[in-house]
Amino acid sequence: MEIEVSAEAKDKRLNRLVAITVVVLSVFTGLCGIKDGNIVQAMQAAQAQSVDLWNEYQATRTKRHVAEASRQQIALLAADPGKAAPLLAQLDRDIAKYDAEAPKLAEQARAASAQYDALNVHDDQFDASDAAIATAISIAAVASLAETSWLLTVAWLFGGFGLFMGLCGFLGWGFHPAVLSGLLG
Repeated sequence: MEIEVSAEAKDKRLNRLVAITVVVLSVFTGLCGIKDGNIVQAMQAAQAQSVDLWNEYQATRTKRHVAEASRQQIALLAADPGKAAPLLAQLDRDIAKYDAEAPKLAEQARAASAQYDALNVHDDQFDASDAAIATAISIAAVASLAETSWLLTVAWLFGGFGLFMGLCGFLGWGFHPAVLSGLLG
């Protein structure tokens, strides 16, 4: 009978460890989910800004082309070059303005794309954290049902990796699980 009591005490200890593991990992996952949601919103804003800037860049290049074509046509077809001179000068100013605007727009669009890429690293970190922690919680549940402490150790390994990835996302660390992201992405 004493053996059963110690076995029962062992089961309670294992179940307590599983419960603590699940609570800690669940709370951390919840916090990561909030931060990841904010990162996804920032990614969407950066992507929208990038698309808008590339569209503006393209429109500027198109306006430049139209102004240049108009200038050439007016220069060729003008009956009185003196009357066409102010219009040609205005088109020259417009072309110069478009030439100055286009590189700035391209640079801004590249910066928005770079911001998206930087945020995506942290989004991937939170995704890896979520996956590892979900796996850890599942393994911990099986460890409790099977009354096997080695499975709880495996759950802690997955949970530790999930905690590490979540901390990478929170603290802005550059560690990126490229193999995992490539496999799942």
